[in-house]
Amino acid sequence: MELALYQPDIAPNVGTLLRLGACLNVTVNIIEPCGFPFGAKDLRRSVMDYADFATVSRHNSWNAFKSSKETQRFILLTTKASMPYTAFDFRPDDILLLGQESAGVPDNIHQEVDARVTIPMQTGLRSVNIAVAAAMVVGESLRQTNSFPPPHPSTEAN
Repeated sequence: MELALYQPDIAPNVGTLLRLGACLNVTVNIIEPCGFPFGAKDLRRSVMDYADFATVSRHNSWNAFKSSKETQRFILLTTKASMPYTAFDFRPDDILLLGQESAGVPDNIHQEVDARVTIPMQTGLRSVNIAVAAAMVVGESLRQTNSFPPPHPSTEAN
């Protein structure tokens, strides 16, 4: 399982997602350009000391990213879908794509992905925070594919 962030524009969210990726052993792909300098203070503050444990791959553009991952499925998390993420059948090598916090992804990318999933929510509300959305869907995808990292020894029962 991998995450892909399309032209992210809020550094603290990226830092939070890098930390999530580090903890769950999920690669985080950054599709440039970012809306902030990659190393910004807000990013460093939110990723904390987990940066060294995160697997990060940066790509110059959507096309460069797409061509480097052509054998994998792209699953877009979007409010413009009808399929709840809990009803979708994830595969271990799926890439979960998240759009810009301010604008999502362009229409052409909506057409290029393999599937679109959404988080069901109350009528009249737009969306949850992108890092929260990613955590929800990554958790479900790892559960379905039995791909969570092994438990830390300190959490095992004696």
